[in-house]
Amino acid sequence: MRRAVQKKTVQKKQKKSSANYDSLLKNVWPQERQLFIRPERLMYVRKMLPTNGCVFCTARDQGAQRESLCIYKGQHAMLVLNKYPYNTGHIMVLPTRHCGDILDLSGAEYTELMALLKKILEVIKTEYKVDGINVGMNMGAVAGAGIPDHLHWHVIPRWRGDTNFFPIIAETKVISETNEQTYDRYKKHF
Repeated sequence: MRRAVQKKTVQKKQKKSSANYDSLLKNVWPQERQLFIRPERLMYVRKMLPTNGCVFCTARDQGAQRESLCIYKGQHAMLVLNKYPYNTGHIMVLPTRHCGDILDLSGAEYTELMALLKKILEVIKTEYKVDGINVGMNMGAVAGAGIPDHLHWHVIPRWRGDTNFFPIIAETKVISETNEQTYDRYKKHF
């Protein structure tokens, strides 16, 4: 008898909860959304845009300037903003030489890359007051590299709470500054 009463109580709570949820959905969905349409991003991801060589080599050849998104170019290493950032402040560290395998780097190239990686981490901590930083490289197309023939480390500033429901529910990622603003913030350090 006691189990039957408990079961009925649970069923009532579930019905009430379900009714509240249905009411919420009726008032919220379909949700009006502000859309940021970037068709060139889709074409870029699917490699439908014509390319004249490597985008990183093009940035290297254009030098450190806003149009190339290149913040800094040293002898063996350089910094380039991600054209389609995953988060505010997203930057990449890469060799100046067109090279797709870390094992093919010379000692001088590797040393300069690691020194530049360390410096940009310091700059990000100072400039953005981050809670954490993602640093990652996908070496090779099978590993997920979008540009597999030119090594690049993604360096992505992170803050507590920057991954929330919004990208999933609203299908929108909020980036709080433009690439031009990010460029200016980084450029003053190099």
